Amino acid sequence: MTTPDNTQRQPLRVDVITLLPQVFEAYWSESMLGRARDAGLVAFRAHQLRDFTHDKHHVTDDAPYGGGVGMVMKPEPIFEAVESVREDHDRELVIVMAPTGEPFTQSMAEELVGYDHLIFVCGRYEAMDERVHAHLAQREISIGDYVVTGGELPALVVIDAVTRLIPGVLGGEGAAESESFVTGLLEYPHYTRPPVFRGWAVPEVLLSGHHEAIRRWRREESLRRTCERRPDLLETAPLTTEDQRILDRLQAECRQKENIPTDRSARRHNDEEG
Repeated sequence: MTTPDNTQRQPLRVDVITLLPQVFEAYWSESMLGRARDAGLVAFRAHQLRDFTHDKHHVTDDAPYGGGVGMVMKPEPIFEAVESVREDHDRELVIVMAPTGEPFTQSMAEELVGYDHLIFVCGRYEAMDERVHAHLAQREISIGDYVVTGGELPALVVIDAVTRLIPGVLGGEGAAESESFVTGLLEYPHYTRPPVFRGWAVPEVLLSGHHEAIRRWRREESLRRTCERRPDLLETAPLTTEDQRILDRLQAECRQKENIPTDRSARRHNDEEG
């Protein structure tokens, strides 16, 4: 399957197969996702997996072959549910939320927003039948190396991250492009009124009205935060020559600060001996 482009933006259609459809309805009726849906930029639908069972108890899980703890989600209702919403074109993607999937990243969100139709399958219990992973999933995604009780929260994380990238969803022009991870760096600090709160003042440069000075300050603070908190991001971040000069200075300052306690300790030791 080729990766689709974004040249002609169609309303994004999102279908979710889940045992807890009410979780999704509550979340995407509010705030940004709710406004995006009301504006016709995205269409959300959550489907109850039990509706695709054929027994009187609407069973969606069974004991694992070979024994073991926990229950395994049956393949039949999952396949039927997905097939009921599929349109079978190259701008459609079936995503299974699973701990064995690819780690979710901002660049992946930017790729997924290029599709017209995303179908999410949310697991529960111990696992899903392997035939779902092998023959139905077109992509498997994980949001991190930790355990949650189902795929609903991970799916909402991905849906939220993707939806905010649709043109027209965010109010501020260029807002999505300046956020943390979009530029490869952590975002700079933000301030608003009052200018002084409990003795903590807003940096003077932000009150100066000097746009170029503000731009330079924000870029430096973005680099500083990334250097201090997520230095791993600097390995792949697109840095300009100016960025590299700032970064070299910041790293030199960090090394100098790291040496200060040692120097002070040595001076104190010498003073005590004297």
